[in-house]
Amino acid sequence: MFIQTEATPNPATLKFIPGRSVIGSGTLDFRDPGAAGQSPLALRLFDIDGVAGVFFGGDFISVTKGEAEWQHLKPAILGAIMEHYLSGAPVVEGLEGENQTDDEFFAPEDEETVNTIKELLETRVRPAVAQDGGDIVFHGYKEGIVFLHMRGACAGCPSSTATLQHGIENLLRHFIPEIQEVRPI
Repeated sequence: MFIQTEATPNPATLKFIPGRSVIGSGTLDFRDPGAAGQSPLALRLFDIDGVAGVFFGGDFISVTKGEAEWQHLKPAILGAIMEHYLSGAPVVEGLEGENQTDDEFFAPEDEETVNTIKELLETRVRPAVAQDGGDIVFHGYKEGIVFLHMRGACAGCPSSTATLQHGIENLLRHFIPEIQEVRPI
């Protein structure tokens, strides 16, 4: 088994590509070992001293570190991923789809605008940020302000503010002029 690694714009996060499906569709974001209970792979990764976050995309795993150096963490992470896949254990037990929050908010009269926002995020934004090992999910819309939840490599990334303000905000404003601002949750 050959596992590729890629740097992300977030220096605290590396993207690992095992060359096979990780979760198929959707994404899962584990910010601490307590949240990883349903995932044998995430638990195995959190057992490595220095791992601070684990994010699963369709065909990649993003790992966020704490204070440890990548030169010490990377071999242990590669070994844990390889051991997991060779064991035949599931990546996640008993969980379907994304673990994103379902507490979206928007006024009923804004439903058409929200549907357009979600379509733009799904077709133009999410594929781009997945390349960088992260995800951006719609959270809400109110009075011209779009609220997005940043996950994986995007969470805590030094360039995330620029991505939101100059990339996503400009894209959404182009298609939906009434949008005034994009804010992270």
